[in-house]
Amino acid sequence: MEMDRNLLQVAREARKKTLVMTNSAKAAHVGSSLSVIDIATVLFNKTLNQNHKEDLVLISKGHAAAGIYAVLNQFKVIPDLWIQDYCKNGAMLGGHVTSINVPILELSTGSLGHALPYGVGRAIGKRRKGELGQVYVVLSDGECDEGSNWEAALLAAHLKLSNLTVILDRNRIQSLGDTETTVALEPLAKKWEAFNWGVSEVDGHNLADLEEAIFSNKSEAPRMIIANTVKGKGVEFMENSIKWHYRPPNDHELKDALDILQ
Repeated sequence: MEMDRNLLQVAREARKKTLVMTNSAKAAHVGSSLSVIDIATVLFNKTLNQNHKEDLVLISKGHAAAGIYAVLNQFKVIPDLWIQDYCKNGAMLGGHVTSINVPILELSTGSLGHALPYGVGRAIGKRRKGELGQVYVVLSDGECDEGSNWEAALLAAHLKLSNLTVILDRNRIQSLGDTETTVALEPLAKKWEAFNWGVSEVDGHNLADLEEAIFSNKSEAPRMIIANTVKGKGVEFMENSIKWHYRPPNDHELKDALDILQ
């Protein structure tokens, strides 16, 4: 399956914009933003379409807001002026995902472990009301340290919420170190399978494979798609480095990063 070159361009431009945003605002989480951009590109390309207007996307890893906003800007949902003022005093867009000025996101996030429990509730509500559409939750791997996610996972499987799909950004680095050093998650797929979820794994930077995994596979159970990604994807000196979880690029690093993406 081949991916539309326009989507590749969306993801590339979103990476550039994310770097500029975090440099200008002196805001963090550029590595997390770069790892999730391909997932967000595929998700919003479909769910912003009229044929998917009943779908809901919840971004649980709210610290990756710059990347999410940059993708939505490419799809003309967020204006350029808001992007330019990102994370500054009085700005429309804060440093974490907000629903206040971006209602399409519905749930403001920042503290981890909130969007999946909320998504379970929304999936239950959709079923009871007979509403169409899927609830998609973008989860971080470090977030799997949160007990609230596992409680939600138990209930979702028990209720067979086939209208719930989770995409896990598996970049293997959380705030202060490797996920397996912090609190070991592996065997991660088997854990979710043991909770009676339908589980699949995919290259989280292959847009075509992501689209097929997210939108083509059907299951009677809630679905967990483990998207294997690279922290800081696209900028070689940022990739797989814990430094870029909290540190924004300075002017020299921004120029080097933009040259690489060009």
